[in-house]
Amino acid sequence: MRNTAKITTAVLATGALTLGLTACGSDKDDASDASGPLVVAASPVPHAEILTYVKDNLAEKAGLDLEVKEFTDYVTPNTATEDGSVGANFFQTQPYLDDFNKKNGTHIVSVVDVHLEPLGLYSHKVKKADELKSGATVAIPNDTVNEGRALQLLAANGLLTLKDGVGTAATPADITENPKKLTFKELEAAQTPRSLDDVDAAVVNGNYAIEADLKPAKDALVLEAAEGNPNNNLLAVKEGQEDDPRVKKLAELLTSPEVKKFIEDKYAGSVLASF
Repeated sequence: MRNTAKITTAVLATGALTLGLTACGSDKDDASDASGPLVVAASPVPHAEILTYVKDNLAEKAGLDLEVKEFTDYVTPNTATEDGSVGANFFQTQPYLDDFNKKNGTHIVSVVDVHLEPLGLYSHKVKKADELKSGATVAIPNDTVNEGRALQLLAANGLLTLKDGVGTAATPADITENPKKLTFKELEAAQTPRSLDDVDAAVVNGNYAIEADLKPAKDALVLEAAEGNPNNNLLAVKEGQEDDPRVKKLAELLTSPEVKKFIEDKYAGSVLASF
């Protein structure tokens, strides 16, 4: 039986930054007890789906007691990992993790890269990126790293030009050339696919695209290239927990041939194994 606990993050996220880093109690004790289950915070798609595959097909044989908790935002999984409410998380990229630690004083570290979810540009109004009209509105994620990734994607496909060297820290203020006079609507990443009826196009993270029944490999007007991409999604823990035997076992299972085949079969190019 699937044992995945879904968390209503609309309630949790509001207190995550103020309370999450100081929370303590039985949840923390349970999550850090190496004799108990390894509780992993994850975005529903594809992260929790991959973890559930591991739980249902690989974990028992490997001697791993795995529990999956689903979160729909990009904040609470890290604050819950920091305060010990969960033992690990699986939802983010290294640039996002570095930025989060810097801004929030957290101590989350990467354990292993698992997959890439290519960021894509989608539209309900045009079929090709170059069909966007002058003054078109494009929704982009509003968190630092994903906003920068979105603008880099648009720049890589000739829709705008950015200042040299801005990387994933890019914001609309770093645009040096904007021939189509695009305007940008900055939204929480989870809201970008829902905005497609209200904007001309939206840059959507791979996990949220899949949740919205978009097929990145087929539906995206333009898509991030996989080669040389630093934005692989990773398993992460609080610093000092890297040697937890449960974490090591999960890292092995997440990078196993069985998981690679599951990713290839289920996501058909919309999620790419990075191992």
